[in-house]
Amino acid sequence: MIIGVLTVEYALYGNDSLKGKRRVANSLKQKVRNTFNVAEAGTEDSLVRLRLKVVSISNSERHLQSRMDKCLAMMEAVCTEEMTWSDLEMMEAD
Repeated sequence: MIIGVLTVEYALYGNDSLKGKRRVANSLKQKVRNTFNVAEAGTEDSLVRLRLKVVSISNSERHLQSRMDKCLAMMEAVCTEEMTWSDLEMMEAD
Protein backbone atom coordinates (compact mmCIF):
# COMPACT_ATOMS: atom_id res chain seq x y z
CA MET A 1 0.00 0.00 0.00
CA ILE A 2 1.26 3.47 -0.87
CA ILE A 3 0.32 6.68 0.95
CA GLY A 4 0.51 9.98 -0.91
CA VAL A 5 0.64 13.33 0.87
CA LEU A 6 0.23 16.44 -1.26
CA THR A 7 1.16 19.69 0.48
CA VAL A 8 0.09 22.97 -1.12
CA GLU A 9 0.78 26.49 0.11
CA TYR A 10 -1.01 29.69 -0.90
CA ALA A 11 -0.10 33.33 -0.40
CA LEU A 12 -3.04 35.40 0.82
CA TYR A 13 -1.87 38.84 -0.29
CA GLY A 14 -3.69 41.69 1.40
CA ASN A 15 -5.36 39.50 4.01
CA ASP A 16 -5.31 41.04 7.48
CA SER A 17 -7.80 38.93 9.42
CA LEU A 18 -8.37 35.38 10.56
CA LYS A 19 -11.89 35.64 9.14
CA GLY A 20 -10.49 36.31 5.65
CA LYS A 21 -8.10 33.39 5.91
CA ARG A 22 -10.88 31.07 7.13
CA ARG A 23 -13.08 32.15 4.20
CA VAL A 24 -10.43 31.12 1.68
CA ALA A 25 -9.48 27.93 3.55
CA ASN A 26 -13.03 26.72 4.08
CA SER A 27 -14.06 27.45 0.49
CA LEU A 28 -11.08 25.60 -0.94
CA LYS A 29 -11.37 22.68 1.50
CA GLN A 30 -15.08 22.27 0.74
CA LYS A 31 -14.50 22.20 -3.03
CA VAL A 32 -11.61 19.73 -2.74
CA ARG A 33 -13.22 17.61 -0.01
CA ASN A 34 -15.97 16.54 -2.42
CA THR A 35 -13.32 14.41 -4.15
CA PHE A 36 -10.27 14.26 -1.84
CA ASN A 37 -9.50 14.32 1.90
CA VAL A 38 -7.95 17.67 2.83
CA ALA A 39 -6.88 19.44 6.03
CA GLU A 40 -5.14 22.68 7.00
CA ALA A 41 -1.68 22.18 8.46
CA GLY A 42 1.10 24.29 9.84
CA THR A 43 0.20 27.91 9.08
CA GLU A 44 -2.17 28.71 11.92
CA ASP A 45 0.07 31.54 13.10
CA SER A 46 0.07 33.40 9.76
CA LEU A 47 -2.70 35.49 8.20
CA VAL A 48 -1.02 35.67 4.79
CA ARG A 49 -0.10 31.99 4.27
CA LEU A 50 -2.36 28.98 3.96
CA ARG A 51 -1.01 25.41 3.83
CA LEU A 52 -3.27 22.47 3.02
CA LYS A 53 -2.48 18.75 2.96
CA VAL A 54 -4.29 16.13 0.92
CA VAL A 55 -3.86 12.44 1.73
CA SER A 56 -4.74 9.47 -0.45
CA ILE A 57 -3.96 5.74 -0.37
CA SER A 58 -3.62 3.29 -3.25
CA ASN A 59 -2.04 -0.03 -4.16
CA SER A 60 -0.65 1.49 -7.35
CA GLU A 61 1.93 4.31 -7.32
CA ARG A 62 0.94 5.29 -10.86
CA HIS A 63 -2.73 5.55 -9.91
CA LEU A 64 -1.86 7.56 -6.83
CA GLN A 65 0.39 9.93 -8.81
CA SER A 66 -2.41 10.49 -11.33
CA ARG A 67 -4.93 11.12 -8.56
CA MET A 68 -2.69 13.65 -6.82
CA ASP A 69 -1.94 15.41 -10.12
CA LYS A 70 -5.70 15.78 -10.67
CA CYS A 71 -6.10 17.13 -7.15
CA LEU A 72 -3.35 19.69 -7.67
CA ALA A 73 -4.89 20.80 -10.97
CA MET A 74 -8.28 21.12 -9.29
CA MET A 75 -6.83 23.22 -6.46
CA GLU A 76 -5.15 25.52 -8.99
CA ALA A 77 -8.41 25.90 -10.92
CA VAL A 78 -10.82 26.59 -8.05
CA CYS A 79 -8.77 29.01 -5.94
CA THR A 80 -8.08 32.61 -6.96
CA GLU A 81 -5.23 32.98 -4.45
CA GLU A 82 -1.66 32.43 -5.64
CA MET A 83 -0.30 28.92 -5.11
CA THR A 84 3.30 29.49 -4.05
CA TRP A 85 4.49 25.95 -3.35
CA SER A 86 3.47 22.32 -3.69
CA ASP A 87 5.10 19.01 -2.82
CA LEU A 88 4.06 15.40 -3.24
CA GLU A 89 5.48 12.79 -0.88
CA MET A 90 4.87 9.08 -1.42
CA MET A 91 5.64 6.45 1.18
CA GLU A 92 5.26 2.69 1.44
CA ALA A 93 3.05 1.35 4.19
CA ASP A 94 2.87 -2.21 5.42
